[in-house]
Amino acid sequence: MASQDWFDKDFYQTLGVSKDASDADIKKAYRKLARQYHPDQNPGDAAAEAKFKEISEANSVLSDADQRKEYDAVRAMGGGARFTAPGGAGAGGFEDVFGGMFGQGGGGQRFTFQQGGGDYDDLLGGLFGSGRFGQSTGGYRGFGGPTPGRDVTATTTLDFITATRGEQVTLQTSDGKPITVRIPAGVSDGQKIKLRGKGQLSPDGGEAGDLILTVKVRKHPVFERDGLNLRVNVPVTFAEAALGATIEVPTLGGKPVKLKVAPGTPSGRVLRVKGRGVETKSGTGDLLAIVQIAVPSHLSADAKKKLEAFVADLPDEDPRADLLAKASE
Repeated sequence: MASQDWFDKDFYQTLGVSKDASDADIKKAYRKLARQYHPDQNPGDAAAEAKFKEISEANSVLSDADQRKEYDAVRAMGGGARFTAPGGAGAGGFEDVFGGMFGQGGGGQRFTFQQGGGDYDDLLGGLFGSGRFGQSTGGYRGFGGPTPGRDVTATTTLDFITATRGEQVTLQTSDGKPITVRIPAGVSDGQKIKLRGKGQLSPDGGEAGDLILTVKVRKHPVFERDGLNLRVNVPVTFAEAALGATIEVPTLGGKPVKLKVAPGTPSGRVLRVKGRGVETKSGTGDLLAIVQIAVPSHLSADAKKKLEAFVADLPDEDPRADLLAKASE
C-alpha cells in the first residue's frame, strides 16, 4: 500500500538516478550508496545511518516493479501534495487529491466515506491495486521486509598447539576488510565457527549475513587428539617393560612428566596422566601414553648369545596359543 510519505519523497533523487532509469541502473546506484553509508562503514555516524535508511527505502520501492508503478502514479497524481485531515488549514488536503480524481476541486463537493457495504478501505485499496487500506504483510509496504545478506564461507589453518589453546586471528575478507576472530580453546580439525553479521551486506538495509569459518588443524609430530585427551606413543625397552622402570613422557608445550612402568607391562598398555590433555571451558582431558616395546635392530655377537641363553631359561609357552584357539572357534 502506498505511503503518505511518497508525496514528499523523491526516491529517484535519493538514489541519484533519472525517472526512466532501468532496474540495473537503480540496483547499481543503490549498491554504491549502500557501501558508502552502511553503518558498519560509519560507526557512530547518525547522519550516515539516516542516509542509509533513506536509500534503503528508496531502493525497496523502486526495485519492486509494482511499487515503482504505484509510486510514479501517486507522485504524478499528487504533484507534491500530502494527505492532511479534512478541514485543515493547509491547502491541497485529502479532499483536494481525491476530489480532483473525481472531477471535484478542493473547495467543491466533499465525499463521505461510509462504513458498511463499501468503506474507504476498499475504495483506497482499489485505487492503488492492493487490498484493504492499511493491510500489511511486512516490509516497507508489506512485502516480507528487507532481504538478509548472504552467508560467506572461509577456511583458516592452525597449528596443533594453537588449536588446543585457542587464539585470536585476523582474517581478510574478499573486499579487503580485516576481521578479528577468537578461536576457542580445543577447536578440532574440520570444526565450523559461525560469526554473526560478518557475511555479505544486505542489498536493502536488512541484517548482514554470517561468516561460516571452517578450521583446519595441522598434525602434530608426536601428539594426537582423542576428544579432550591427548595420545602419545612411548617407546620402552624390553628390559624396562619386563623388569619395570620409571620413564619420562613428553607433554604438550610443557615439561616432561615421569611415569612408572610396572614389571611385565605389555606393548599397547595405556598409562594415564590426569589433567594434561586439552583444557576447555567444558572440561580438561588427560594425557594417554601408549607403551610401545622397542626392539633393538642390531645385536652384538655377545649380546645375541646372552639373549639366546635367556630365552632358553624361559618357560616353554606360546604367546599366540590363545589367539589361534579363538580364531578357530
